[in-house]
Amino acid sequence: MATEDEVKKALIVDARARNISHNVRCTECGSQSIEDSQADIAILLRKLIRDEIRAGKSDKEIYKKLEEDFGETVLYAPRFDYQTAALWLSPVIVGGAIAGVWAYQRHRQKTNVHIMALNLIRGVPLTPKEKQTMIEILTPPPPPRRRWWWS
Repeated sequence: MATEDEVKKALIVDARARNISHNVRCTECGSQSIEDSQADIAILLRKLIRDEIRAGKSDKEIYKKLEEDFGETVLYAPRFDYQTAALWLSPVIVGGAIAGVWAYQRHRQKTNVHIMALNLIRGVPLTPKEKQTMIEILTPPPPPRRRWWWS
């Protein structure tokens, strides 16, 4: 008959093993965790994880061993390094570049070279009303909006 301490240890081992198994991808199925898969390799990996826990290994050590044996893709949460950082940050970088181009174009529309030249020639800056009138006169009308899905 098992003592109460042995039962608690077995429950702790089982809980840790299930937690780790949920974060490990089945190498045969690919789309399931080894906890959900019934493939032979998944059953062997679950047994390996339980044996490693009983041997006193930490979760980090077990993940590292699995990664060394089966490659980085076996884990659902990949390591954060330069390659994964570039992958995760690329949408932000692209969005920032698009916003920068948009802001530059908006700035260019509001900054009229002719008004700057007129200020230099006159030697006296234009009043705000004169500046607004000159902008209205010198700014070409916006091009017709073309839809990207429309030819």
